Amino acid sequence: MSIIRRFNGKDNDYTWEGVEVRRYSEEFDGVTKQVPVGPEEGSNNFHIRYFHLEPGKHSNKEFHPHEHGVIIMHGRARVQLKDEFFEVGPKDAIFISGNDLHQFVVLGDEPLGFLCVVVGGR
Repeated sequence: MSIIRRFNGKDNDYTWEGVEVRRYSEEFDGVTKQVPVGPEEGSNNFHIRYFHLEPGKHSNKEFHPHEHGVIIMHGRARVQLKDEFFEVGPKDAIFISGNDLHQFVVLGDEPLGFLCVVVGGR
């Protein structure tokens, strides 16, 4: 079933109608996740997720078999890809290969928000 999730947010407060804002995990206070397109919408092949990180926060440093694509929506970050580090900002696109170590660390005093597309079930 096709569906439209209307954007409710503004500035650095991104939300979508009917999409729950969830804590990323108990370990990561100040980091939230939304899934505007995922299993609840019937998407079996890919999921679109939005992550919001407050200043001074970071994502998990991890690697896993699935690849994903990221687009920075707002804020700035230092991104680790394997053993290299890059500064990224709004509208930059990042491809993360499967099994590559990666992490996002917020730079500056503004929140970081990014869209992340992964294969369904991840």
